[in-house]
Amino acid sequence: MVEWKKLGEVFNTRNGYTPSTSNEQFWKDGIIPWFKMEDIRDNGRILSDSYLHITPQAVKGKGLFKANSIILATSATIGEHALVLVDFLCNQRFTNLSLKENYSQSVDMKYVYYYMFIVDEWCKQHVNQGGFASVDMTGLYNLSIPLPPLSEQQRIVSILDTFISAIDNLKGQIAQRRKQYKYYRDQLLDLVGKPGVEMKTLGEVCSRLTDGSHFSPKSVEHGYYMPSVKDMTDNGFDFSSCKQISKGDYESLLNTGCKPKVNDVLIAKDGSMLKYVFPVKKEEEIVVLSSIAILTPRTDIINSAYLSYYLRGDKIKEKTIREFSSKGGVPRIILKNFKKITIIIPPLSEQQRIVSILDTFEASIQNLEAQLEQRQKQYEYYRNKLLTFERENEKVS
Repeated sequence: MVEWKKLGEVFNTRNGYTPSTSNEQFWKDGIIPWFKMEDIRDNGRILSDSYLHITPQAVKGKGLFKANSIILATSATIGEHALVLVDFLCNQRFTNLSLKENYSQSVDMKYVYYYMFIVDEWCKQHVNQGGFASVDMTGLYNLSIPLPPLSEQQRIVSILDTFISAIDNLKGQIAQRRKQYKYYRDQLLDLVGKPGVEMKTLGEVCSRLTDGSHFSPKSVEHGYYMPSVKDMTDNGFDFSSCKQISKGDYESLLNTGCKPKVNDVLIAKDGSMLKYVFPVKKEEEIVVLSSIAILTPRTDIINSAYLSYYLRGDKIKEKTIREFSSKGGVPRIILKNFKKITIIIPPLSEQQRIVSILDTFEASIQNLEAQLEQRQKQYEYYRNKLLTFERENEKVS
């Protein structure tokens, strides 16, 4: 039988706080974990240590939050949570949920951790609007949560842990494969002094180096895509939230040079510079904005895929940021300077061999990423299914 209990009945709740950063005694040589949102973003939702630590002198009267507690973001970045496995403190953006003693034998905190994904969504939908967004705390404390028997909680946890283990395994495989890819890419492109290798500037191997459009027409609901740097991914565009423009505006831009063609190489000019570089593999009815550069390689000299892989190399990125980008503010590639960068060019047959090897690595990574996406969807489906409980005349809202 499932019991429904108000969150404030099951948990002691208390906000975090930030000790004075001007008081060195609160921070220097600190040993107590002090969590903020970056810890969740970078290290996941089950935490045993933090980036920053405080000293015992920084701890206020009510003391530390107990190990095995939940931190829930109830202001600023709302709808995030983590299970913390050690005694700790956190900043004021989090509300801490520590299990009350009389529920210690009937509630599994890992079950609560999984149920908090549902509470996250509730929080996002129940925000007090004003100068600073925050969760409706009265409503949160009165929110009913389902507590099946402990054995059922543990069964649910076991199933969901199995999914998470599979997801973590795939993430580990992807990280390892990316590491291998990076190593072999750098080895394959280390061509200085090799037979038949030439050194040419980017301006010499490309017949065109240009910006996308500096004119941004009015958006329409259904039209032609006009991507910017924010729509770029490792291997192409994500059109899901891409700007769309009318047929008339699209056609008026066709003669301005901002339409990519097959074998062109597209480069993210702004911010991430060279994080996203890829060749155009198929004809698409798109034009691009000025945050993207379009390079047209001379295919009698250089393979467009080889050029893309070469420009992704870490040494090229570092040199570009150091020598060929604007200074101050958001970095931006300056094309008239960037075209002077030196490209190492082996014979076309060797370029194709390098591309084939690196394409195989990329295909392997993409396959693992597709598996990860599918497993993530399965996990979320079963998590929602296992944690959805009905009760007479009332549902959680």
